[in-house]
Amino acid sequence: MVRVRFAPSPTGYLHVGGARTALFNWLHARRQGGIFVLRIEDTDAERSSWEMVTGILDGLRWIGLDWDEGPDVGGPHAPYFQSERLGRHRAMAERLVAEGRAYYCYCTPEAIQAKRHEAEAAGGGWMYDRTCWSRTPYEIAELERAGTPCAVRFLVPEGETAFEDLVRGRITFDNAHIEDFIVLRSDRQPTYHLSVVADDVDMAISHVIRGDDHISNTPKQILLYQALGSPVPAFAHVPLILGPDKKRLSKRHGATSVTEYQRQGFVPEAMVNFLALLGWSPGDDRELFTRDELVGAFSLAGISGGNTVFNPEKLDWMNQQHILRLPVEELARRLEPSVRGAGLWRDELDGSRREWFLQLVRLFQPRLKRLVSFVEDARPFLQEELARDEAAVRKHLQKPELNAPLRELRAAFTVTPFDVQSLERALREVAERHALKPALLIHATRVAVTGRAASPGLFEVLELLGRDRTLARLSGS
Repeated sequence: MVRVRFAPSPTGYLHVGGARTALFNWLHARRQGGIFVLRIEDTDAERSSWEMVTGILDGLRWIGLDWDEGPDVGGPHAPYFQSERLGRHRAMAERLVAEGRAYYCYCTPEAIQAKRHEAEAAGGGWMYDRTCWSRTPYEIAELERAGTPCAVRFLVPEGETAFEDLVRGRITFDNAHIEDFIVLRSDRQPTYHLSVVADDVDMAISHVIRGDDHISNTPKQILLYQALGSPVPAFAHVPLILGPDKKRLSKRHGATSVTEYQRQGFVPEAMVNFLALLGWSPGDDRELFTRDELVGAFSLAGISGGNTVFNPEKLDWMNQQHILRLPVEELARRLEPSVRGAGLWRDELDGSRREWFLQLVRLFQPRLKRLVSFVEDARPFLQEELARDEAAVRKHLQKPELNAPLRELRAAFTVTPFDVQSLERALREVAERHALKPALLIHATRVAVTGRAASPGLFEVLELLGRDRTLARLSGS
């Protein structure tokens, strides 16, 4: 049974890199008919908060990821908050000591720092020198009687630690370069290495899929699995995500929180599609996928070993493509909150004028790159008052030679059938009688009725605005 986990720390919101890692884990589990576990690593009490937990869960749900075990779901390996598993972590540390795999360390941070500074001053590096591993029983008894705080250090064996990374191939570490690392601090708090291994063992995790910044952690964790006599999971380290400047993606590159992309008007279908292609390829030229299509195509073998670049323009394009794919009723449902937020919603838009609203959505759908732009683009349709762009008025409307044609056009629109074909025919006839290029009259009419220099096709716009509003705005031009 494939069992994977996503284990975020609630010290910040769900960012792009974390969401991509969660997605790869989820896709692998769904592709293999396995289990996706969500575990919250909240042992950093000072920086963790319930607000951040909620933000992570909301971000995962927004992109459509569900978990088989975890918060709000439960499961046979509860609890799924790491802070509630401290007793298990401490017991595992004591077991390692009892079996000779670890030892108590009474060295103070100050003493260790002094030795490190001395070695660096001499031009060398420093690793823990196993001072406490070499202590006699008498020395240990004296330290215990004095109540000296102690940590627990893992005793790194000689030799090499190697593993077959499912993305990068075989990776080998010389244990001589791994110092005896602390697994339990003197305040009885477990370190990351102990807690993550303990939880993965208890939750029977079969595959660890995570960012390749964790590669250096892997040998220590493998040594812990082996010392505990537990199966070592398969590891797959995925490439980092870089900004357009080829530096690690961060806030300076724009939004990195998944929920921020939601606020900016991206649809989850596009976000999932975009994240999946950051470091993974289906093996062909396909770029647009539904979530189900991603599940069917995904494999760890398709993950690239090289870092991948976050391309905002590609995300915008992909978002537009997925907006185009949405049924108009679904798109209207997603646009409604922003229309309400702008104070432009009317109950009739969900009643007697529902079909008109759907036509409006359909009119702008091919032009929408982000959902948030709809309100401003559609404002001339959603409110009676019209604000005209002054630059557009000067360029297209304030021309003396257009005064008479516009008056005649208004008269023609008063009697002509108000459909796209009839409106276009009437405008072209007026332009011909005045020896004008139709484009000049089209631009002027657009500015007169929408206030903008750009819009969807003019005659579709006029038909949707209706005769009364079109004539009123032409009169006010």
